[in-house]
Amino acid sequence: MKPTVHGGKCGDSCCLRVQNLSVKIGSSEILADVSMHIHCGQLVALIGPNGAGKSTFLKAILGQQDYDGVISFSTPGSRGRSMKLGYVPQSPAFDPGDPMSVADLFVCCMSRRPAFLGVSKTMREQILDCLDRVHATELIDKRVGTLSGGELQRVLLALALEPIPNILILDEPLSGVDVEGKSDLMDMLDEIRATYDLSILMTTHDFAMLPRYADQVALIDHQLLQIGSPEEVLSGNAFREVFHISGGEQN
Repeated sequence: MKPTVHGGKCGDSCCLRVQNLSVKIGSSEILADVSMHIHCGQLVALIGPNGAGKSTFLKAILGQQDYDGVISFSTPGSRGRSMKLGYVPQSPAFDPGDPMSVADLFVCCMSRRPAFLGVSKTMREQILDCLDRVHATELIDKRVGTLSGGELQRVLLALALEPIPNILILDEPLSGVDVEGKSDLMDMLDEIRATYDLSILMTTHDFAMLPRYADQVALIDHQLLQIGSPEEVLSGNAFREVFHISGGEQN
């Protein structure tokens, strides 16, 4: 099945509604009967053990994974208006010796002009505008393979924000980012969702960040075990049973 667009059910705001989502790959049931509702402007964190189906859930929303159930989008205005999704995948790897610059990467993603022909003045200005959204204009000429984890996430976020989406989907954006960089990245995500009034749906294993930044936390282990505020989920029995920890700290 493919995600559909619906209108009018969330008032004048955009929303994502997932109803009874199930995914089977071969004989393995990856997700079973998952339902949730995300409103525009919210940051929702998906948590769960490795192999719990979090990335599969994101791929279903992106239309990259077959599923049973209903995934629908609502946007302000008329019925049928398209929902824009931005996506940053988990830990893409770039060869440190690759000569491709950040500008070259943007050209490959945003233009039909081959990167080896160089970056036009107009395109360079457009790339700088994109990087400015994530406070990273100084990275435009750096080689992609030499970027730190935090710098690479900013570049990928800048790409995902062009054009500005209704929902920004991030798969483990804090992976490979140092402690200071994690706080900086989450502050920036908070700024982005406030500035552009978009929703953020992200997977993470960094539970300590959730009370400060997340509106909702969804605990998934092949099914939805609990969804609620960070405080509710991190102090809940389901969280303790899955991770053998309480409040985000291991026992």
